[in-house]
Amino acid sequence: MRRIRAIVTGRVQGVSFRAATEHEARRLGVVGWVRNKPDGSVELEAEGTDDKIAALLAWCHRGPSAARVDRVAVDELAPTGAEREFDITY
Repeated sequence: MRRIRAIVTGRVQGVSFRAATEHEARRLGVVGWVRNKPDGSVELEAEGTDDKIAALLAWCHRGPSAARVDRVAVDELAPTGAEREFDITY
């Protein structure tokens, strides 16, 4: 299992990035959360198999059609196994 924290910058708020990320993560079977940050970026933590996390990160580099992703900064974290689904948090 792999757990990551990603900060996505660009035009990523007001373009349904969180909802689309939640949908993609659930489709992939990844657990975790996504939220807007006050600086205009989007932060997420995701946990799953290496291939599913890689697929979610590849998607984050594109985002939904209205988004413009400039950068995805990724940190590796220790898996927790605590979550059962992927949610939007506030």
